[in-house]
Amino acid sequence: MSEEIISVEKLHFVLVHGAGHGAWCWYKLRCLMETSGYKVTCLDLKSAGIDPTDADTLRSFDEYNQPLIDFFLHDLPENHKVILVGHSAGGLSVTDCIHRFGTKKIHMAFYVAANMLKNGFVTEEDFNDGMPDLPDHGKITYPRTPPEDSILKSMLLRAQPRAIIKAQFTDGPDADKVPRVYIKTLYDPYLKPDKQQAAMIRRWPPSQVFEIETDHSPFFSNPFVLFGFIVKAVASINL
Repeated sequence: MSEEIISVEKLHFVLVHGAGHGAWCWYKLRCLMETSGYKVTCLDLKSAGIDPTDADTLRSFDEYNQPLIDFFLHDLPENHKVILVGHSAGGLSVTDCIHRFGTKKIHMAFYVAANMLKNGFVTEEDFNDGMPDLPDHGKITYPRTPPEDSILKSMLLRAQPRAIIKAQFTDGPDADKVPRVYIKTLYDPYLKPDKQQAAMIRRWPPSQVFEIETDHSPFFSNPFVLFGFIVKAVASINL
């Protein structure tokens, strides 16, 4: 008996923002996905977007990531699977779910200029590979992001919770069975592709790697190419 091929209408993407961002940052990619027939969920993690929590009150990564875990536990039907897409620190949230839910709830996972550390921040090597490159002046610029999106970002960004660096994960029973795709951002001053992105890819190899000529925010600077890579990767795996 041949395996059932899941139609576009049944594919469900869950987009997970990075530190300080919120569900709002995905508005371009969400529009492209939904107008193409996909189901899309964007949510705010604790202290992000419109969530009222103060970032300084978060004591653990589990607390920060609780909205995503609650989504899996309470909002998904029993036999429903999703495709996770995590940006920047959102990669930690994605990895957490891979260990917790594995192939039972996750078709595949995308890391977009994201932290892809199998066990989180445990060793010195994890911190070296997963922590961003911060400039001396302390301000990150995104040279390839349209000015209107840069202004939007400056208006909506919130404090980055220190609890993020407390992320540590225990291997799930089938974590390595979830197909993972990494999308490298080649002009990224924040999580540099040669120093950090490549190191994480080498240590926990994904099934596919794409390179996109953008800064750290491809969902702003080139959402069409980002969308194309995601669709291409999904089509290459018999879900």
